[in-house]
Amino acid sequence: MGEVIRTPFCDLLSLDVPIMCAPFGPWDEVDLAAAVCNAGGLGSLGTAVRPLEDLERQWRRLRTLTDRPFAVNHTMRPFDEEAFEATLAARPAAISFHIGVPADLIARAHDAGIVWIQQVIDASQALAALDAGADVVVAQGGEAGGHGGNVATMVLVPQVVALAGSTPVLAAGGVAGGAELAAALALGAQGVNMGTRFLASTEMAISPAWKERIVAATADDAVKVANSERIMPPYSRPVAATAPRALRTPLTDALAADPDRIDAAEVGPAFLAGVLSGGGDQYLPFAGQSAALIDEVLPAGEIVHRTISEAVAALRRASAHCQAQPPV
Repeated sequence: MGEVIRTPFCDLLSLDVPIMCAPFGPWDEVDLAAAVCNAGGLGSLGTAVRPLEDLERQWRRLRTLTDRPFAVNHTMRPFDEEAFEATLAARPAAISFHIGVPADLIARAHDAGIVWIQQVIDASQALAALDAGADVVVAQGGEAGGHGGNVATMVLVPQVVALAGSTPVLAAGGVAGGAELAAALALGAQGVNMGTRFLASTEMAISPAWKERIVAATADDAVKVANSERIMPPYSRPVAATAPRALRTPLTDALAADPDRIDAAEVGPAFLAGVLSGGGDQYLPFAGQSAALIDEVLPAGEIVHRTISEAVAALRRASAHCQAQPPV
């Protein structure tokens, strides 16, 4: 790989590089997670709406592809107690969580010796996560794909870093390569959590059309999805409302302009069925504004290696540009 960047986040989870691949809910990302893990980062597997037998099959398969640490993600949209209990028994290196800060689940993970990675969308959530004992906090800016808030990454990361003390913070939202990793480190984060960049990877098991849309997208193509409750699963506990971000489709436009004309009884099950078969992108092709920075589909290992080498180069450029000059 050449030069590497290591931070205390790497030490916490025995990683080579401070890069986490975001979880993608129900979509199968076993091959992607393995590739990221084998490249020295932290791969993830989602759990949302997947039957437990599917999840356990994924965990077993991942362990045949890598012996490196990985994370299993849970969420409140929806939360599955049976899947969470099985995750504790499976003992991944980490459990990640987004949409809400569940102090009771954090305590259960710690009792099982599992690191907790908590994604937050504002400073108040960060405080709640730290108070509950989160081991890592992911500060996710509103640029991100999937569910997020409205505070920009450049604003949120320094806020969370100031609150976190010695707890590692990862930056998420608008991150697609080394320049953004370098910026995150400059803001005080100890690494990044990348989603959209890894959606457009060779190993990610989504349709080529979805990946091609990411490559072709501008930042303005990735919009907040209004009224998503009409077609998506409900929240399992009361949480601060978040709006997912996806590339525009006729459905996103209709949900924004006239949600009452959407037949939820028809579209909701069709979307879920598509998701469980690896699709659903004709409805909601989740992606963040960082799609504007992505111009090709790449193998995940190459994404990791390029991100590190680009970050090293960016940090050197910044240092060279900022040499102290004598007063004029």
